[in-house]
Amino acid sequence: MSLTSIVHQTIHLRYQYSCENKMKLSCGTSFAFLLLFLLAAQSVHVYAGSFHKDVQIHWGDGRGKIHDRDGKLLSLSLDKSSGSGFQSNQEFLYGKAEVQMKLVPGNSAGTVTTFYLKSPGTTWDEIDFEFLGNISGHPYTLHTNVYTKGTGDKEQQFHLWFDPTVNFHTYCITWNPQRIIFTVDGIPIREFKNPEAIGVPFPTRQPMRLYASLWEAEHWATRGGLEKTDWSKAPFTAFYRNYNVDGCVWANGKSSCSANSPWFTQKLDSNGQTRMKGVQSKYMIYNYCTDKRRFPRGVPAECT
Repeated sequence: MSLTSIVHQTIHLRYQYSCENKMKLSCGTSFAFLLLFLLAAQSVHVYAGSFHKDVQIHWGDGRGKIHDRDGKLLSLSLDKSSGSGFQSNQEFLYGKAEVQMKLVPGNSAGTVTTFYLKSPGTTWDEIDFEFLGNISGHPYTLHTNVYTKGTGDKEQQFHLWFDPTVNFHTYCITWNPQRIIFTVDGIPIREFKNPEAIGVPFPTRQPMRLYASLWEAEHWATRGGLEKTDWSKAPFTAFYRNYNVDGCVWANGKSSCSANSPWFTQKLDSNGQTRMKGVQSKYMIYNYCTDKRRFPRGVPAECT
């Protein structure tokens, strides 16, 4: 039973008991108190993760740092010698992963800040959020991609409708057997539906870890490599907070998760579809499904 279900039952029973037995607190007061408890419990459930217990900073030689005792805030830095990154301690076969990020400010050309899922091996699966830096005054490019069995080529790119360096914003990947949904601040920007029925692979068999990194890719990241990294501005630093993964944990060759997790069957309703189409019409700058120059013999099957 989910935490929310348990709390809902507690509210119902305690409210019923207080009304029937005429406790000193009025029914209305009791219910209001318990409703606040429900909201608090749900808030804890949404951001229950801790960088201390849930991840390890696996590269960067001290350039990745956790800044508080509760493990809510982490930074990654990049200089000319190295970048940095962290990975989740657990692997997942399906899940909902989210984090709040504040990206490198100023001239971030040539830098790439990431949050993604990936399996090991040479025929890996991967689901990407990558933020490609830019020179001062020009927008970041949000690059999304889906790999299956080592093959990607499913890119969609966006310019965000806000400056991602000023405040924290929430980025979320929902991965279930039917689809992958990318959201920014709760707004869906991309949905990749499972196309196995038409012979196109989908990540359904390989467990993945959560990764995040800040690294240098000046040969391609900004305007195809035309803008190079200005190392006089180093170190470059990005911040992550409120990390949380609600997923099917993979252990001993199998995965387990709550049977009533809403994300496991999540799909976009009509409102979600409308919001996504609005973002794509205004802010999408590249879609592999419409790139006829790249695919002169016809776009990939999942695009049609």
